[in-house]
Amino acid sequence: MFTSFSTALTGLAASEVGVDVVGNNLANLNTTGYKASTASFYSLVAESLGLGSGGSVGLGTGKPRVITDFTQGAIQSTSGALDAAIQGDGFFVVRDSAGTLNYTRAGNFQVDANGNLITGTGEKVEGWTMTGGVLNTNGAISDITIPSGTLRAPVPTTNMSLNLNLDASATVGQANATFSTPIQVVDSLGTTHVLTVSFTKTDANTWDYAVTIPGEDVTAGTAGTPFPIDSAAGTLTFDSNGVLSDPPPPPPADNGLVPITITGLVDGASDMDINWSLYAPDLSSRVTQYAQATALASNSQDGLTAAQLTHVALSDGGQIIAQFSNGQQVTVAQVAIASIRNPDSLVAVGDNNFQIGPNTAAPAIGLPDTAGRGKVLGGALESSTVDIAREFTNLILMQRGYEANAKVISATDQLTQTTINLKQ
Repeated sequence: MFTSFSTALTGLAASEVGVDVVGNNLANLNTTGYKASTASFYSLVAESLGLGSGGSVGLGTGKPRVITDFTQGAIQSTSGALDAAIQGDGFFVVRDSAGTLNYTRAGNFQVDANGNLITGTGEKVEGWTMTGGVLNTNGAISDITIPSGTLRAPVPTTNMSLNLNLDASATVGQANATFSTPIQVVDSLGTTHVLTVSFTKTDANTWDYAVTIPGEDVTAGTAGTPFPIDSAAGTLTFDSNGVLSDPPPPPPADNGLVPITITGLVDGASDMDINWSLYAPDLSSRVTQYAQATALASNSQDGLTAAQLTHVALSDGGQIIAQFSNGQQVTVAQVAIASIRNPDSLVAVGDNNFQIGPNTAAPAIGLPDTAGRGKVLGGALESSTVDIAREFTNLILMQRGYEANAKVISATDQLTQTTINLKQ
């Protein structure tokens, strides 16, 4: 009789824990990256009543074990530039104020006053940050630092190319036998200069070329008058198929390259040494001569002006991309992902974070989408895995279980009173 009383008390305590778990899940219905928990019940060791073989009764239920369900949550697109979601297994690695590594699925990141990438609750996000212009993802992880207000140094032009056709039917001495096209290059100070490349047909399959720079850009020039660059003048010869035959394609290395040397720039920049490439990497001719109108298809050069940082965003793959005002995009950091073989052994510590428990396997930290780690999606967040319908069903079950055990206690109390009255 007294056993039934204590047994029913364990049922009350277990149901209470179950209600607490349901309440916590419902409270985190809209929490980013939250993983729903379930209460796992188990029976206590049975007590023999000496009624012969098989005559035994249980002692109730033990305190339920709370288990976190690490199933994938729904991925929702957001407008946050630094938002990230993991699709698949793994956790973001974060460091709290005490220096302890935590693990989370919540990727609603932001930047603090010191430029550190942090979670919504202030933990620093771990990964790799570019140092000295190099992003080394083979080293140890550390706090990710986002550049702010960075002025990127200019990159002087060292290579240029023109993709164009010269009209094979042009007549020497006529207007269609000459053609000029501009191309903008950058010096070591970030100043731009417009070079003009001119072509003049001098014979069948033969065109002379020359390159000039505005006279006001060089100390030896005259304002308003193009200044010829002596190193960049010569002749192009085409074969009967309309492709370049002289200069020939590489090798040797200097063939197919027209050196353009610009000295005495008035802005004080270093002398410029530019290689004009007449051939593509596959050795096909960039300049052709077919019986079509002379026209430029495209041009390119590798110089960049000085630029201000305008935008930072987290892209797919966990890369943090910095965009500059000159259009250049640079990967400045990489978010790390930890793979844990038995995530259900992690210990919840609040703020969407987990820490390693006594039975947790050692986390394997590396790049996203490698060695079984999930993909990182930029501009997205993982929703809570709480199923409101299931939680309300569980709540009803826990409520009914509590009421039933309370009824057992009430009945046991009545039986106890009856037994006492018999003795009187």
